[in-house]
Amino acid sequence: MSTAIDDLGARLIADEGAHLAHNYHPLPVVAARAEGVWVTDVEGKRYLDLLSAYSALNFGHGHPAILAAAREQLERMTLTSRAFHNDRLGPFAAALAALCGKDMVLPMNTGAEAVETGIKVARAWGYRTKGITPDAATIVVANGNFHGRTTTIVGFSDDPTAHDDFGPYAPGFVHVPYGDADAIAAAIDENTAAVLIEPIQGEAGVVIPPAGFLRRVREICTERNVLFIADEIQSGLGRVGETFACDREGVVPDLYLLGKALGGGILPVSAVVANEDVLGVIRAGEHGSTFGGNPLAAAVGLRVVEMLASGEFQTRAKALGNHLEQNLQTLVGHGVTAVRIAGLWAGVDIDPAYGTGREVAEKLLRRGVLVKDTHGQTIRIAPPLTIRATELDWAVEQLKHALAS
Repeated sequence: MSTAIDDLGARLIADEGAHLAHNYHPLPVVAARAEGVWVTDVEGKRYLDLLSAYSALNFGHGHPAILAAAREQLERMTLTSRAFHNDRLGPFAAALAALCGKDMVLPMNTGAEAVETGIKVARAWGYRTKGITPDAATIVVANGNFHGRTTTIVGFSDDPTAHDDFGPYAPGFVHVPYGDADAIAAAIDENTAAVLIEPIQGEAGVVIPPAGFLRRVREICTERNVLFIADEIQSGLGRVGETFACDREGVVPDLYLLGKALGGGILPVSAVVANEDVLGVIRAGEHGSTFGGNPLAAAVGLRVVEMLASGEFQTRAKALGNHLEQNLQTLVGHGVTAVRIAGLWAGVDIDPAYGTGREVAEKLLRRGVLVKDTHGQTIRIAPPLTIRATELDWAVEQLKHALAS
């Protein structure tokens, strides 16, 4: 490997450090190309991607079907704004609504925008349908949540890194322990408009709630006339071996919040999906986005929905997740203290005696595997759903060596 190429990577990292705001702490690798489940850096070294851009790359880098949809649309039209209709948005909305078993779609761009939209919809529904006193609506949220980084959203985060020094914050959010349905029931009163939860908490370390929790939340929300909002931005669209994490318990929320994988790894696409009696409370001019629902995003999103409709990716995630879990469990007691897994989404807790999550991620990087740490001692594993079992086996072998070193 030449010194010139080594210098290139170092120079690019230095340029970022000098000219970018330091809102991220990336691992020391400079990606230049990617295909499928593999990423190549500027020095020509290949890495197995076990992060998938936090589930935005569920279908891998450059999936041919998604690229074809994007290329075709790029040649036709990319942006009109919602001031006009476009010929891609209707088919996308119809297909996504059908995938969710709902009536209506409100398209946006990023996951945080979908969450903000869900909050606005819930409050409007609370006032216009439920009859909550103006400006008194509350939303029940869970401890350990991660729903994005806008000022509204970080205001109800209990993670000091996300929360501190960005106030004052919007009122109207009530915290309960994650996975405690009784606490949700106790927190609901006449001013409660919604319960907003992640069916599986991703940023917290792939935290899976107790069996029956989602079913009980659905029952409570129905009984108390409260909307159940499921943030499926990371957990949805095939990641957990089902179309949605809520499907693991046969539960249908009132609102799905979707993003990340909906853009096929090409561009940001998000959406709120619900029935007309909920989304219909939003009136023209009250909410929108210049790029939300643009033709390019709709064309890519439509192709993603068509791919999910076959069930192929959900089946792969479930089978390969079982295979991955068996391999990861062999590391418990050998540098790993716990493994939590749903489909192809795993949280692996590292024994502090073997290092921090960051240190293990850096060791894996040197062995050609990309993962990311969270909350100190946990690494997350979320490969593209196109990965092969042999590639998973190799990755776990690298983790075993990283821990042994």
